[in-house]
Amino acid sequence: MNKLLIIVSLLILNTIAFSQIPYGYYDGTEGLSGDDLKSALNDIIDGHTELSYTGVWDALRNTDEDPNNTDNVILLYTGWSVSNSGYPTWNREHVWAKSHGDFGNTAPCGTDVHHLRPTDCQVNSDRGNLDFDYSDIPYPTIPGCFYDSNSWEPRDEVKGDVARMIFYMATRYEGENGELDLFVVDQVNTYPNPEHGKLSALLEWNTFDPPSEFEETRNDRIYDNWQGNRNPFIDHPEFADLIWENTSTQNEYFTENKYNLSNYPNPFSENSFGTQISFSTSNNSQNVIIEIYNIKGQKVKSFPINQLTSSLIHQIIWDGTNMNNTKVKSGIYLINLKIDKKIAAINKCLVIH
Repeated sequence: MNKLLIIVSLLILNTIAFSQIPYGYYDGTEGLSGDDLKSALNDIIDGHTELSYTGVWDALRNTDEDPNNTDNVILLYTGWSVSNSGYPTWNREHVWAKSHGDFGNTAPCGTDVHHLRPTDCQVNSDRGNLDFDYSDIPYPTIPGCFYDSNSWEPRDEVKGDVARMIFYMATRYEGENGELDLFVVDQVNTYPNPEHGKLSALLEWNTFDPPSEFEETRNDRIYDNWQGNRNPFIDHPEFADLIWENTSTQNEYFTENKYNLSNYPNPFSENSFGTQISFSTSNNSQNVIIEIYNIKGQKVKSFPINQLTSSLIHQIIWDGTNMNNTKVKSGIYLINLKIDKKIAAINKCLVIH
């Protein structure tokens, strides 16, 4: 990630009210990066209160509670709201697959609620122990979810959630006190090693899908009610790039950008005409759409491209307004190019007032 964008991200994120983060919780991390930052975060979050695997049921009923129906939980991969009764309605999914290190259902790794989520039983079985990466085959019951022989691609709404859970596990478990040493790596087919991938995709997902209110509330509840530790990558998503940006081949969609997605001017202000978004794609591409997201992962505006011209470069203007034609706030926004409902390219844009 461009260092300037990291700095801007830090400034903007510091203006967001993270009222539930205990004062001073991340003291000592200022100015750190790479292994130094990862080690400092490990010192902060290790030694958490350990749950039994049976106790995980009650924890998940609380942490993943449907905010619109307290008798239900929200399932991770599908987004369905279902009764919180548990099995056979849903079961406990280890997002860091427990066979990647063979820690089973035993504490601390196997009962750490930061990576355990309610999941539809069939979906849990089908995901199995696959690594996470962009995949090819649409999953029949979950729009936007894909899989193949060696990877699982969750729907866009939880891509970042998955990434931040994997980053947490690789940071929390560093081989101390007889615990496993877990690694996030830039490859798939990592079973049965204590590794999970694919790092470059996960870093992209962390950027594309910032923490939602649901994810932040979940983090607060784990800290307050169950384990006494937090997922740093929910509180500070920028930590992931500061730790791993130089150890992966990221980011296909930010660096190679084969669709030449860009916008100018960038930054742009409310006093300007807006920003011109440009991209290239073949004339036979189907279901092309430009979508604008804010730093919280909320869709701000969309521009369906109903008919592509014969031009090599396609252009639209975003005037800095949302779907209600109200000017958006200052901040970082993500411009996403989707083709056939899959992310083809992502570009970052800064709006200043």
